[in-house]
Amino acid sequence: MSQQRTQRIEAEIQRVLAALIARELKDPRVGNVTVTQVRMANDMGSARVYFTPFAAQQAPEEVQRGLTHAAGFLRGELGRRLQLRHAPRLEFVFDDSVQQAAHLSALIDRAVADDRAAETPDAAQPPAGERGPH
Repeated sequence: MSQQRTQRIEAEIQRVLAALIARELKDPRVGNVTVTQVRMANDMGSARVYFTPFAAQQAPEEVQRGLTHAAGFLRGELGRRLQLRHAPRLEFVFDDSVQQAAHLSALIDRAVADDRAAETPDAAQPPAGERGPH
């Protein structure tokens, strides 16, 4: 199967799953979830669904348990809405890339602030070569 077709199917699965999770799931463990990415296996028999809890009302592990519990329902609805002969098995994986990006951004901001602080001459001491009044 072509890579373009696989990417198109992944995007459609992501779109439909995001809508299903937001509107159809009533499991209180799940709450608001962002589906960040879907990766299909080469045989199209399974899909790895990456998610991030929005507003972190529940721990990611708890959200994952809720999504895994609803996987059968989601798979059936996915197959119906996309008119798939064989809907893929769904595996839900917490996507921590957003947290990693925030952590890296904080490290960069701190390094930049440290560099700026090191470049600013200390106001208490005059720069080298300058003396006070004679």
